[in-house]
Amino acid sequence: GPGHAEHFAGHRVGVPLGRQEGELGFFHQGRDQFRDLRVERFGGDPGNVTVAGQSAGAMSVGALLGAPSARGLFHRAILQSAAGRHVLGRDEADRVADRFLHELGKRNCTPSELAEIPVAEILRAQGLVNREFMNARDLMVMMPCVDGELVTESPLEAIKGGAASEIELMIGTTLDEWKLFTPVDTGLLGSSESRLVARFADLLPEIAENSPSPEQAAQSYREAVRERGGRTTPFEVWSAFQSMRVFHRPSVELADAQVRAGGRAHSYLFAWKPAAFSQTLGACHAMDLPFVFGRTSDPLTRALTGFAFSARRLSSRMQAAWASFSHGGSPCHDELPEWDSYDSATRPTMVFDRECTLADSPLAAERELIDAWS
Repeated sequence: GPGHAEHFAGHRVGVPLGRQEGELGFFHQGRDQFRDLRVERFGGDPGNVTVAGQSAGAMSVGALLGAPSARGLFHRAILQSAAGRHVLGRDEADRVADRFLHELGKRNCTPSELAEIPVAEILRAQGLVNREFMNARDLMVMMPCVDGELVTESPLEAIKGGAASEIELMIGTTLDEWKLFTPVDTGLLGSSESRLVARFADLLPEIAENSPSPEQAAQSYREAVRERGGRTTPFEVWSAFQSMRVFHRPSVELADAQVRAGGRAHSYLFAWKPAAFSQTLGACHAMDLPFVFGRTSDPLTRALTGFAFSARRLSSRMQAAWASFSHGGSPCHDELPEWDSYDSATRPTMVFDRECTLADSPLAAERELIDAWS
């Protein structure tokens, strides 16, 4: 939990920030995380601080990169499956908050009054708001907010302006991110070609100014997936498109912005798939977590990893990379191929799989399609 020093991969590397989601977390998240960054209170070295997060946690790390009040409090950052665009504008945040308070029946609720509301009531209202606002375009509506005080502009824009040029970044995604969200993307698994085309028809007008017809979009994206050897069923094509749109492309944007502003970054792609669920789950969102934390043999994850030596070996390699980066700013170590620093021309990316390789600009064809359509 927040405020407790922990050991990671055999090293004492820092203090975990409070990972907070939904209305229970994001109301006061920024100030709580600034408090946790004062590592000297726990015997840490304030001159050698790394912040790391996955998913909502990485959204918080992205927000901290763009927060003037956080500058100088940390020196390296690891972002797993989120980047610098995962913030709400003030108007949208106000709209979500107003709806949340309406569901609670507390139109003029103060923070102290909110703290007295039973957790069950907060979760009920949060669920209603999520169901109302979430869709295939906006997976989350409870995120950090550009409030003009703690976060004064989009983190990505701040990074483009050099706000994080003194901070070393490690940023990456899992290959099949979107497959975890199959339950919320109704009817995705086993969908037909006509359903795939209908999904493109619904979404593209909202996100892309120069998109082709839905039929052509589906075909072009299928060809891009085939180019990298991916499966091309409607389920796989839509999962690949959403994974690129929501996760991969924003991560590339952040890494590009960092190095173009004079900063330094390392990029990775987690591609390990559980043998028993290689098609349904694949390398889905959060599949990397047991590997990063050395939990591949735990009872809860063994159904995915089994007793495979390859899983334990990959976990060891990833833990060593995370620890090395946290200590000194480089994830390189003897058990990995040489890992070049990121540049926006070749985009070298460490691919974590049963065998690890360094690849230049993986998934480029898929990303370039969305670039051309946007």
